[in-house]
Amino acid sequence: MSSFKSFEEILSWQKAREFNKIIYEITNGTSFTKDIDLSRQIRRASVSISSNIAEGFERNTDKEFVHFLHIAKASAGEVRSQLYLAYDLEYISHNEFENLIFLISEISKLISGFIKYLQK
Repeated sequence: MSSFKSFEEILSWQKAREFNKIIYEITNGTSFTKDIDLSRQIRRASVSISSNIAEGFERNTDKEFVHFLHIAKASAGEVRSQLYLAYDLEYISHNEFENLIFLISEISKLISGFIKYLQK
């Protein structure tokens, strides 16, 4: 098992938590009010990242933790895809899109690195 004492110490969880707040702030904007389905879906996918990191950690085995990290990483991909749609529909600006893509890609890379670490 990892050397962390709690999931709150894990950098990818911390970054995902910050990302969740940004997603909620953006989806509360007027552009998303006309598309409640996309707003809910991107929120669920975003929250799934931090939730799966936490749940996997609490399972107390590397094998299960890695499984949940894979789910978290897949949710990051889902968010990334939804950001493209939000951008294409002009719900977010180019600058918001670029920033969000950067942040979610960083989270995904951190999760990948953690998976590799735990599988060694």
